[in-house]
Amino acid sequence: MPSSGVSAASIAARLSALGLRPRIKEHARYTAVEATVPESLPAESWGEVLAAVAEADRFGLLATSSNDRTLWAVVRKAVPTTGYVGGPGYQR
Repeated sequence: MPSSGVSAASIAARLSALGLRPRIKEHARYTAVEATVPESLPAESWGEVLAAVAEADRFGLLATSSNDRTLWAVVRKAVPTTGYVGGPGYQR
């Protein structure tokens, strides 16, 4: 499993331990973790939720007018390197 998948699985496990039901979605350049946040989530759990998603490269909370809240976190996949990374203007 790529390191992004391992990190996403770690985030998902921590969110699961807090009572959330995370979903992992693979994309071409990143792995995403999403979880619906119920209104019943205790206020004291938010610190642990933030600590879990802080492992990601990006994270946020999408809240709608109908009080739906979706927590998301994104872990970028490693960009493959090539032998020629200097570009045409690169000088040694």
